[in-house]
Amino acid sequence: MVRIEFVTPSGEVRQVEAQEGETLMQAAVRHQIEGIEAACGGSMSCGTCHAWVLAPWKERIAAPQTGEREILDFGVHIRADSRLTCQIDVSAALEGARIEVPPSQS
Repeated sequence: MVRIEFVTPSGEVRQVEAQEGETLMQAAVRHQIEGIEAACGGSMSCGTCHAWVLAPWKERIAAPQTGEREILDFGVHIRADSRLTCQIDVSAALEGARIEVPPSQS
């Protein structure tokens, strides 16, 4: 298990145990993290699993591919560390990662 810390839009800090191989979105949904709607179920068509991946973990994951960047282009609260959590596989490199969920997905 990999420990991930989510900071919800209301400021609650939730530490969860994610399984290697699942996505951050799947872990967030399984633990009912506020603000991760995941309306499309991870098909990368809606952007409602958007979150900010803070340093140094941002540098430990692969850069977003073209399709993810295109979805983020239509999002709100987009920053340099914005990612779709459905596109990030949980691995040991994310141990202790801090993921912030924006105030809204629309």
